[in-house]
Amino acid sequence: MKRLLSILENWKYELLLYALVQHLYISVFFKDMDFYMHIIWPFNMIFLGLASVGVFLGKGKWLVRVKNLLLLLVVFLPIFQIFKNNVIYLQVSSLIYMGFFFIIFGEVIKFLLKPKYINLDLLMAAGCGYFLLIEISAFMLQFLVYNDPSSMAHLDMSSVPNTFVDMVYYASIIQTSIGFGDITPLSHTTKMVTSFFGVMGQIYNVVLVGILISKFSTANQNGKDA
Repeated sequence: MKRLLSILENWKYELLLYALVQHLYISVFFKDMDFYMHIIWPFNMIFLGLASVGVFLGKGKWLVRVKNLLLLLVVFLPIFQIFKNNVIYLQVSSLIYMGFFFIIFGEVIKFLLKPKYINLDLLMAAGCGYFLLIEISAFMLQFLVYNDPSSMAHLDMSSVPNTFVDMVYYASIIQTSIGFGDITPLSHTTKMVTSFFGVMGQIYNVVLVGILISKFSTANQNGKDA
C-alpha cells in the first residue's frame, strides 16, 4: 500500500494527465457506444479517481471526503442508465461530473502557483489544467443542453455517449479557439457560457505562460546568484 501511495504521489500529474486524455478521447477506438458507456466509462472513472489520489495527499480531510464522495457518484452513475431518458437524472449527473473535475482543477491551479522552478511536474500539471477545463466546460454545456435541447444546433442527441462525444469535441474547439461552426449555441445562455469558457481558456493560457516565464526567470536568477 505504501509503495502504491508513493507511486501515486511521485507520478501524480503524469498519471492524471494520462487519465484525463484517455477519458476524453478513448471513445475514438469504440464503435459500440453502449459498450463504451457501460463498460469502458466506469473503468475510466475508477482510473481517474486513482490518478487523482496523489493530488489530494496531505490535503484537508473535508476536501478529500468531498472528492471521494463525488468520485463514488461518478463511478456508479453509469449503472443507472435505465434512467437515461430522465432529464433530471441527466442534468444532475452532468453537474456531479462537473463538480468532480472542478475540485481537481482547483488543486492543480494551487500547485501551479507554488513552485519557484520549472520541472516535469509543473509541465504535466499545466497540461492537466487544460484538459480539466475541457471536462468542466463539456459537462456544463451538457447540463444546459439536457435542460433545453433546442439551445444548441447540430448535436447528436440520439444517446448519452454520442452527446458527450459531441460535447467533448465542442469544448475542445472552444478551448483552442478554432471555431469550425458545425455545432453552434442558439440560446442566450449557451452563447454566454460558450463565451465564458472561451475567455477562461485564453486567460488560462496567458496566466500559464506568465507563470512559466516567471519561474524560468527566477530559476535563472538564482543560478546566477549562486
